[in-house]
Amino acid sequence: MYDWRFEDMAPGMRFESLGKTLSEAEIIDFAFQYDPQPFHIDAAYAEAGPYGGIIASGIHTIGTALRMMVQARVFAPETVLGSPGVEELRWVQPVRPGDTIRSTGEILEVRASQSRPERGIVRYRMDVLNQRDEVVMTMTSTTFVRRQPAAGAAA
Repeated sequence: MYDWRFEDMAPGMRFESLGKTLSEAEIIDFAFQYDPQPFHIDAAYAEAGPYGGIIASGIHTIGTALRMMVQARVFAPETVLGSPGVEELRWVQPVRPGDTIRSTGEILEVRASQSRPERGIVRYRMDVLNQRDEVVMTMTSTTFVRRQPAAGAAA
């Protein structure tokens, strides 16, 4: 378990989550709710389509990857202050029913906020791999993290 705080982090630090297997039912259920394109929800259409079968929505993949990162407690939960967004996101290859994916990543940058001294800014790159260690998704993102008050600072 990581539970990194801002003061613990440095560029080059690496993290990895446990895996999550996505079932066909889970993929279809998610897609019906949030991304109901035929290659996500219709087995016959998907079989004849460009992917040769049902594939997970990219939104499902990113949501699962972020959940795994949170479950791995990369950042100490009480320190996370949100994110201004994702800088780069690529779906490299489809996630199929039965695939087990996991998140791996590296801290790229750690710096204090210039405008909000109580928070730090952490940039990281995350790769999502399947059970064959093939990259299925990559992203670079930023997270705001609470900083510890400086010694002697008023609370």
